[in-house]
Amino acid sequence: MDTERRAFDVMSPDCPSRSIMQRMGDKWTPLVFLALESGPRRFSQLRQDIGGVTPKVLTQTLRSLERDGLLTRTIYPEVPPRVEYELTALGATLLGPLAVVRAWSQDHAEKIIRARNDYDDLHEAPVPS
Repeated sequence: MDTERRAFDVMSPDCPSRSIMQRMGDKWTPLVFLALESGPRRFSQLRQDIGGVTPKVLTQTLRSLERDGLLTRTIYPEVPPRVEYELTALGATLLGPLAVVRAWSQDHAEKIIRARNDYDDLHEAPVPS
C-alpha cells in the first residue's frame, strides 16, 4: 500500500482535484451547503430554502455531493418514507470557506452590479436604424 501523499494541482488539466473544485463552483452546490448548515433537511425544505432550483437539478446536485462523500441521504422507514440530507464531517469542513465567500459576495454585490451596469452601458450594441 502506498503511504505517500499524492500531490494534487487544480491547474493541471488531468488532475482529479480539478473536478472537485469545479463541483464547488457549481451554481447550486454552495447553496445546498448553506441550506444544510443548520442541520438535516428534507428535499422539499432544500428546494424552498434555495429557491429557483428545479427538482431534477437539485436531485442531480444532491446525488453528486453524496457520491463525493460530502453529504448523506438517510431514508427513514415511515409511511410515506421520510428522506433527509445532511452534511458529512468532510462536507462540514467547507462551511468556513463558503461563509467567507458568502460574506464577500454580499458585501461587494452593490459594487459588482454597478460595474456590470457600467460595462453593459459602455458595450451596448447600437440599435440598428
